[in-house]
Amino acid sequence: MTDFITYVIQGIPFGCVFALVAVGLVLTYKTSGVFNLAFGAQAFVAASLYYVLHVRHGWPTLLAFALVVLVISPLLGLLLDVLIFRHLRTASPIAKLVSSLGLLVAVPEIVTILVLGESSTFGVVGIWWNDNALYRFSDYVIDGKEMAIIVSTLLVVLLLGLLFRFAPIGLRMRAVVESPRMTELAGVNADRVSAFSWMLSSLLAGLAGVLLAPLYASLAPQNFTTLLIAAIAAAAFARLTSIPMALVGGLLLGIIQALLSGYLPPASVIAQSVKPTLPFAALFLLLLFWPGLRSAIQNKDPLSGVDPPPDPSVAVTRGRFLTNATRVSGVVVGTGVLLWLLTAATTYWIGIATTAVVLSIVFLSITVITGMAGQVSLCQATFAGVGAFSTAQIVKVLGLSVLPTLLLGAAVAAVVGALLAVPMLRLGGIFLSLGTLAFAVMFDTLLAPLGWVSGGAHPVSVPRPIGFVDDRPFLILCVVVLAIVSVFVIFIRRGTTGRYLTALRGSETAARSIGINPTRIRILAFAVSAGIAGLGGGILAVQKGVAVKEDFGYFYGLFFVVLVVTLMPSTVEGAINAGVGFALVPEVLKLVGVSSSWQFVLFGLGAITYARHPEGVLEFQKGKSLAAIQKRLPARLRGPVPGPTPVPTGGAD
Repeated sequence: MTDFITYVIQGIPFGCVFALVAVGLVLTYKTSGVFNLAFGAQAFVAASLYYVLHVRHGWPTLLAFALVVLVISPLLGLLLDVLIFRHLRTASPIAKLVSSLGLLVAVPEIVTILVLGESSTFGVVGIWWNDNALYRFSDYVIDGKEMAIIVSTLLVVLLLGLLFRFAPIGLRMRAVVESPRMTELAGVNADRVSAFSWMLSSLLAGLAGVLLAPLYASLAPQNFTTLLIAAIAAAAFARLTSIPMALVGGLLLGIIQALLSGYLPPASVIAQSVKPTLPFAALFLLLLFWPGLRSAIQNKDPLSGVDPPPDPSVAVTRGRFLTNATRVSGVVVGTGVLLWLLTAATTYWIGIATTAVVLSIVFLSITVITGMAGQVSLCQATFAGVGAFSTAQIVKVLGLSVLPTLLLGAAVAAVVGALLAVPMLRLGGIFLSLGTLAFAVMFDTLLAPLGWVSGGAHPVSVPRPIGFVDDRPFLILCVVVLAIVSVFVIFIRRGTTGRYLTALRGSETAARSIGINPTRIRILAFAVSAGIAGLGGGILAVQKGVAVKEDFGYFYGLFFVVLVVTLMPSTVEGAINAGVGFALVPEVLKLVGVSSSWQFVLFGLGAITYARHPEGVLEFQKGKSLAAIQKRLPARLRGPVPGPTPVPTGGAD
């Protein structure tokens, strides 16, 4: 019994941090409808600024803490609300999710480049007067860092209780949660209430970041992403509505982790695998089985998320002359680039081009699942890893030829995608995205390190096919595979499956009324998407000669979605542009003397435009260019000019 209580006490500090972040997530979701995936990034911002001020520049603890947590963190929350999320109040849940996802990718990179730099970040000091001070409660001991967390959490709970119980702003926040429109009719400024909520939640993020930082050896963004996912599990336990339940959920998660650490043998495979994956497994299981989670947060406003029909694509609106000219110029430019690569380019540029082609295949999976099916899956890089590891292991164990094995690896990924889709499609929307994120992180931490999956410490090598050992023939093989997969995706979009997916995106109820089975069609889309990603992952492993788990980490899954969605999510052209951008942008940045990490910043911030331009910024710019060009063409070469149909005036032309 003594050991049990000791482990419980050891788990309370981490549980308190999880609880603080969970409360912040619930606050923003309840008052603005935004599930803020950037919350972990906000915590990282505060931790980094506190470290720089207190450790590197020697500021006093209280002064650095007050500036970062009480001033900068709330101002950051206000900035995010005013500049971004306030304008997304009537946007679709997917638009809100993608915008916060872009911030999750971009903000840590901005902080790393501009604030932390390349110097080491060891020696983070806590806010307690002495981090190493020991406090005994009977037979149980906690140190200064843990005492700071517990005391801070108790104060937050007390102040939040008083705020929501007695303060006018707390009562207004509760009213805005129930009905923003009704509270505005009563004279309450919903924007002001939402801004206060964002400032308060950002303050909690800053507090959690500063409290958590000393518990790790150094500052690293992935630690705060782990914090975010654990907090999401606690928020899911609270059904995204109850602040007290979010506190309880965070504490339970921290305590269960400590109990696992205490009772499982430290060197056992179970301890090394289960403990790190507990928050992600908890999130995955809660999303699937926690009663009332989805129904508790359904938006009761019948007009919420109702968008006007999207503008027709450029391919539909341009005339025959421009269509033919575009196709001819595309073929000419593509052929010219390919000839240069096959005759005059160095090995360095051939490698970059091959990477662009291979990643374009992976990105076509996002075209299928997001562009066609309208579902944001955050585990496409994981599916690519499944294909890569399956290809490598089959070649190693069975000794099969590489080319047919690539198809087997794609088939394994497709099966995994279909099996995952069965429970995930019960969720839909933001919950599907969170579930796929939990699956991706679980795969990273639990399965990918295992020897029978990735080879563990000794990654499995993958030979190139006979006849394609040299770089130029291998590039030709990759281009041929990309062409085949592209045509396959186009056939899906134009065929029955594509039309069914379009109907489901428009109205699932209407689609059901005409005999469409939504579950079957979406499982098929998931399987096809996973299979395409698995094929691309297998080819990437063949290109590098080895299947390395770091190439398929969950962060790449986040970035892949941000990249494709920012550029053009619904077309083959968009996936190819994303592949080229991923391969070339770092090289361009190097040429101008800028860190290649800025690519994450550029594309991450670009995802914020998704709410205004769900067709992608490239498609939007193409539409503007097309309108300008067609107005200057002779009437006989002109197609329909994009834009609103002019209202007849009654006069003769």
